[in-house]
Amino acid sequence: MTQAMLEAVDLSCKLDKSEYRERINPLQDRLWELQRVCWKASIPVVVVFEGWDASGKGRCVAKLTGRLEPRGVDVNHVTGEARTHELELPWMWPFWVATPRRGKIAIFDRSWNRRALVRHRENPEDEIGWRRALRDIGDYERWLADDGYVLIKFFLHISHEEQLERYEKWERDPGMSWKALEGAWQRPEHYGEHLAAAEELLQHTEESWSPWTIVAATDSRWARFRVIETVVRSLEATLEARGVTRGDAGTSGC
Repeated sequence: MTQAMLEAVDLSCKLDKSEYRERINPLQDRLWELQRVCWKASIPVVVVFEGWDASGKGRCVAKLTGRLEPRGVDVNHVTGEARTHELELPWMWPFWVATPRRGKIAIFDRSWNRRALVRHRENPEDEIGWRRALRDIGDYERWLADDGYVLIKFFLHISHEEQLERYEKWERDPGMSWKALEGAWQRPEHYGEHLAAAEELLQHTEESWSPWTIVAATDSRWARFRVIETVVRSLEATLEARGVTRGDAGTSGC
């Protein structure tokens, strides 16, 4: 068995406020430039956020999109459970229809990976269904890569103790207590069993065309910086590989 991906993460990574402010602003400016280039060059981008409940996915999405042109980006919030009308459709259907058109960025705050984990949690004895879900994920992500999509996947990782502390803060805050109830399927008391399932999913969906970036999310500033830096570097590498220059942005409508 390969080394566990989450166990290898250094959760102590952090940035102080001054360093964070110094580094994050140029990255956000650069990301805005890259969005315009991708729009003009008709390069579609898919950014996936997974991770523990309370790991800060929503805050990372907000920071990532903070300076982007809103007409060129869609943020999709797909919950783990299928809605009634979706039960007669393929389980990946909500994600297929949210696939962005060329030039746009689609961000998934929870994705097909989350839905597969939820199904596995609800039916732990259905090993065949779990394997099929992993295969479906691999097929979909390979299709995206083959069709020219840039696929960037994040898993925000925190420790059991950190998740428990954040849940307790939520429960004490009347304005946030609803979040503790919403994430009941992945509450801290289930951390161990979900860790094993998450490790298996990460290892079976890690490919050269769809690599995971595991983000240490104990420190929220570090997590936001790491996410934006990774997206910028991924887009720069893609544009260089395809021979697209910054000047190709022109005066796009994005």
